[in-house]
Formats: sequence, structure tokens, C-alpha cells
Amino acid sequence: MSDPAKTRRHAERIKELVARLVREIKDPRLGMVTITDARITGDLREATVFYTVLGDVTEQASTAAALESAKGMLRSRVGHALALRHSPSLAFVLDNVQTHVKEIDDLLAAARHRDEEVQRIAVGAQYAGDPDPYKSEDDESEDEESERVGAREDNG
Repeated sequence: MSDPAKTRRHAERIKELVARLVREIKDPRLGMVTITDARITGDLREATVFYTVLGDVTEQASTAAALESAKGMLRSRVGHALALRHSPSLAFVLDNVQTHVKEIDDLLAAARHRDEEVQRIAVGAQYAGDPDPYKSEDDESEDEESERVGAREDNG
């Protein structure tokens, strides 16, 4: 096991290296790829690279195939650049950021709609009870007593 800070530095370096090296791949199947993140195990043997692809499902599938075929070249170049004893194996995972963003936007729109509905209902609403619902019975008896005393003083 290596130091977590060292592991993070290597993961960040792998992300930068793969992002730069992907541009050098001459595979026509490769679409508009963005490397979003990279993670590496504590023993620095296996790295997972997350990527997004601009386009539909067929472009995503063809890009996945292109990355899979270029994995050996990318692994050797990354291993050489990192100067580690063992080159980490690379696994590419499609990062569905756009799908998650759409889901979050839909949830926010639904919450906004519910808030507007609550505001519309609350416009003509009135409280269902006394203005001071926390008034205790002792307060009521004191109020009645003070009213009787005030009435006697007015009469007296």
C-alpha cells in the first residue's frame, strides 16, 4: 500500500496523460472523448479511467471499442511516463454525466413546480385556529382576571 496522497497524485497524472494520449490515437471509431476522472488502487497496479463521449449510443460503443484496442499502447506510455516498477493496467468506464445532469435537472424542475403550487395555494390561506396557538389555560385565566379587575376599577 502506498500513501493516499501519492495515490491521488498518480491518479491525477494518469488522467492528464490519458487525456493527452487519446488525441494521438488514429482510430476512426474514436469519437469526441473527454477524460473526466481516473482512480488507481493503493498498490498502483490497476487504474480506472472515466470518460464521456459526445454523441449517441452507437458513438459511445465505437469509442469504447477504440479505447479497448488502444489500451496496450496507452498502458505502456502511461507506465513509462510514471516510471513505476509495474505499469498499471487500465480499465475504461463510460461516465454518464449527461444522464445524471438530466435527471437532476428534471428533479429540480419538479421541485420548483411543487413550490409554485404551494405558493399559489398559500396566497388566500388563513390560519386554522387562534392567532396564538401556544396560549396556555393559565394565561387565559389571568386575562379573564385582569378584565374583571379592570371592569371593577372602571365601575368604582
